[in-house]
This record gives sequence, structure tokens and C-alpha cells, in this order.
Amino acid sequence: MREPFFRHPDEPSPLPDFCSLPVLFTLLVTGALAATVVWLAAGDHRDLSGYSVGILFVTWLALVIGVVLCLLRTWLQRLPGHLPYLAAWLLMMPIVGAASWMAHGLDEALQMGLLRDGAAAFVRDNVLIAALLGAAILRYFYVAAQWRLRLAAVSRAQVEALQARIRPHFLFNSMNTVAALIPLDPAAAERTVEDLAELFRAALGQHEGLDERGDGTLGEELALLDRYLAIEQLRLGERLRVERALDDLPQAFPLPRLLLQPLVENAVRHGIQPLREGGTVTLRGRRDGAAIVIEIANPLSSAPARSGNGHGLDNVRRRVAFRYGPRAAVQAGAQGERYVVSLRLPFETKGNDDARADRR
Repeated sequence: MREPFFRHPDEPSPLPDFCSLPVLFTLLVTGALAATVVWLAAGDHRDLSGYSVGILFVTWLALVIGVVLCLLRTWLQRLPGHLPYLAAWLLMMPIVGAASWMAHGLDEALQMGLLRDGAAAFVRDNVLIAALLGAAILRYFYVAAQWRLRLAAVSRAQVEALQARIRPHFLFNSMNTVAALIPLDPAAAERTVEDLAELFRAALGQHEGLDERGDGTLGEELALLDRYLAIEQLRLGERLRVERALDDLPQAFPLPRLLLQPLVENAVRHGIQPLREGGTVTLRGRRDGAAIVIEIANPLSSAPARSGNGHGLDNVRRRVAFRYGPRAAVQAGAQGERYVVSLRLPFETKGNDDARADRR
């Protein structure tokens, strides 16, 4: 069963992936800052060797804590409420205590003389510092997780509302086209009704084959575009011409439903419809390293932009940012006598999957 998107306030927030580079970097930087503050507070600024050993110690300690919490993350996530964070905090104390005891014993065995305090005092001070820093770090991770969940909830609500909306003028125009075709070409009218029904099924998210994130595939999205353009072709006739160069794209590439349709609709509505002679909508695609690039272009019209222009593009930008993260990009603007919208969508990686799992 699909995991509910909205969490109850009493349910646990997802613990961070302690094996990920951002989390390990946070632990390392926090430990280094703590060691620097202690060294500065001691006033012995000439003892650079002691400072170096201290940085090495806290770096090793941060890595050990990160690895242990990473290995136990699955077990910790099973705890109810806020207990995963409390258990993670409590696990830090014995790790720091044992590591401090070992470090003090090693200093005595090698007669390095770096630690002037006794073993008990050294262990006690380090455990207290770790308790304070650990609580602060875990509080930061908790607040960040809550913020991501709220942001994901707001983004998903906006995306679903925008995805479910098909402009009323398109529905009215399509129904008028069907009404005009019924006495002239009943077969074409029937095909148009089927195409329109398929578009609305996709808009309402009632399409088979969607994955747990509600994605379809690029091939399915292009099939929907063909249905949409077939409807518009009946209405605009020879004024609407379409050029496609999409054969190099992987048809199984995961894509949110109706991601491209608003862009093509904008191209038809604002680029073709205002022109008496019509024009050509161009769909191009290519692979670019670890991403695919899709371009939708239409001729520029000299007529003033209609109200509502840009909403479909804003919709696509939000959905792309929510679904693919910062490595994706949506660019739009005039290039010569044509208006071009370019989408750069990265291929799936394990890191992306983990990040999106935290958003759900």
C-alpha cells in the first residue's frame, strides 16, 4: 500500500541518512568547530600538535558515530514518536565515552603527554560536550525533516491541483469540434471523444501503470501529446504543423503525467492560434550526459500576450523542481523568431531516490 503522504504530528519524522555525504559533512564540521573552540578556550595557541591530534580525534569520532547510526537507522526508524531521535542521541554517549577512554589510554601508553586531565575527567568532559552537540545536531536534523515534509505537502497539493486542471477553453473548443464533426465525420468525432477522455483520465491521475510517485513514462506522455495534438489539428487544420525529433530519447524514462502537455498547449495557444497563417510546433529531444533534454518551440506572435500566459510554464517549473531536484532545469525565452522552452531532466540515481523518499 502506498505510504500516506501527510503524516500525523505524532508520527516520527524520517531520520537523516547518516551515511550520506551532507550528513557526514555536518558531523565533521560540527566536531571540528567544537575542537577549535576548546583549543581556543584553553589559551595554549602555540600547541598546534595538540590541536591537530584533537581535530583528528573528533574527525574519527564523527565518522564512527555516522557509521553506527547509519547501520542502525532501519531499526531506529521502527521506534514510535520521537524515540528515533532520542535513541540516536543516547547511542552517541557510549560511543564518545568508549572512544575517549581508548584515546586517553593510547596517549598514556605512547607517553605523548597531550592529555593533562585524568581519564575519568577526560571521558566526562567529552561525553558532556557530545551530549550538548548531539542534541543540537539532532534538533537541526529534526527541524530540517519537518520543514521538508511540510514543503513536500504544500508542493504536492499545488502540483495535484494544477495537474487536475485542464483549461476550460480547451474543453469547450474540443466539445464544439466534436459537435461539428458528428454529422460530417462520425468516426473522427468518436476518435476525438476517446482522445479527450484519455487526456482527462491522465489529468485526474486515473491511468494504469503509474508508479508509487504517480509517474508514467516518456513514451506514454508522448502518446498523450499525440492525442492532444490530434484534437487541436481538427480545430486548426493546416494552420497547425508539428515537427518531431524525439527518437533518441528513452521511452521508459519516468515522467510525471501531463508534464509536457501544458507546454505544448501554450505553444499552440500563444504561438499558432494568433497567427492567420499558423505555424510549426517543434518537439526535439536528445540525451546529454546523465540527463535528457526536451525542447518545445513555436513561432513568436506579434499579438499581445493573453491573460493567463505563463501559468502552464510555472506549473511545469514547480513540478520539475519537486520531482527531479536541483539538477533539473527549465529554461524559456525567445530565440530569434521562435519561443523555446527547454527541459533538462536527470536520470534516476540512488541519491535522488533517497532524497525523494525523505520528501514523502
